[in-house]
Amino acid sequence: MADGDERVGAFWRELGLPGLIDVHTHFMPERVMAKVWAYFDAAGPLVGRAWPITYRFEEDERLAVLRGFGVRAFTSMIYPHKPGMARWLNGWAADFASRTPDCLRTATFFPEDGAAEYVRAELADGARVFKAHVQVGGYDPADALLDPVWGALAEAGVPVVIHCGSGPAPGKHTGPEPIARLLARHPRLRLIIAHMGMPEYTDFLDLAQRYPGVHLDTTMAFTDFAERIAPFPRAERGRLRDLGERVLFGSDFPNIPYGYAHALEVLTGLELGEDWLRGVCYGNAARLFGV
Repeated sequence: MADGDERVGAFWRELGLPGLIDVHTHFMPERVMAKVWAYFDAAGPLVGRAWPITYRFEEDERLAVLRGFGVRAFTSMIYPHKPGMARWLNGWAADFASRTPDCLRTATFFPEDGAAEYVRAELADGARVFKAHVQVGGYDPADALLDPVWGALAEAGVPVVIHCGSGPAPGKHTGPEPIARLLARHPRLRLIIAHMGMPEYTDFLDLAQRYPGVHLDTTMAFTDFAERIAPFPRAERGRLRDLGERVLFGSDFPNIPYGYAHALEVLTGLELGEDWLRGVCYGNAARLFGV
């Protein structure tokens, strides 16, 4: 276990919350998770320092740890890096959600023939959140193959957690410009910008102000680890408060190089008030997902 784990329960109890909702957690097929962990084990050149996996446990133990923290609902963020992978991941995630009732059923997609059909099928079968990873997938979110996918998601109002910022390392299609083009075409999309859009925080705050469906998750942002790489501009804290109903807690559990409590306690350090914290850590996600 990690330093500070015992403080997690006290954090949400002192706020008068029934627990936490974490919109950015990773549960994947075992061999996929092993490859993800290998990536982070070798991530030193990307971020200039080691990236140890704090909660490198078997699936059952990871679930027990998360529940022990008082997390009442969470996700199984999955993402393909090549064609033909999304259907298989979606099948695994559907099975995981069926045996894990506190997991919001998660699905994903890739720009490929048939994507619109399998996304519509996932929506019909009860998917509650989708994950898109522009950096790992290496695709333009405005790819024409995805246009009917985004249309179906916008019509259904189902949120998409999208890693589109250029941290920890930029990709060909990362950054705010592709997302601005996407939202211009599908302004009703409910996008949850992962990692607050790190490091392009200001640009993604601009998009959140412009489009009422844009949310941001706190995943890794504000932590000591992230602040060394991509500090959040102090001048933007006022906008964080103003957009408080669209900021959601995310952790990146289990793939974080520090204890879970740290991801919560740095939010207190922003000094945006207890009402803001209650919304970010529970209320906003409860409303968005109908928890």
